[in-house]
Amino acid sequence: MRTTLEELRQKEVVNLEDGCCFGFVDDVMIDTETRKVFAVTVRKKTGIFGFFGRGEELSVSWDEIETIGKDTVLVKTKAKFKSFERKENIFQKILDIFL
Repeated sequence: MRTTLEELRQKEVVNLEDGCCFGFVDDVMIDTETRKVFAVTVRKKTGIFGFFGRGEELSVSWDEIETIGKDTVLVKTKAKFKSFERKENIFQKILDIFL
């Protein structure tokens, strides 16, 4: 299957590890020496519809991509947005208080 960057940017990135939806492909990273794609980046939107600044960026290695489908890019990765990790820590602290 062949695809363009514009078509990739319309695909949602879903992590098979935990079912988390990262967002949409924002860009691809290419090694200019080997002329191969080595990662895709996903940018988390901030503010209302992303108008108030750019969000965090997450890189997913090309090796972590399981399949590129019609509507989604399925990945298997341990990567997370930093803000997501912080929220998990806050939730854990709250649970520790009550348990």
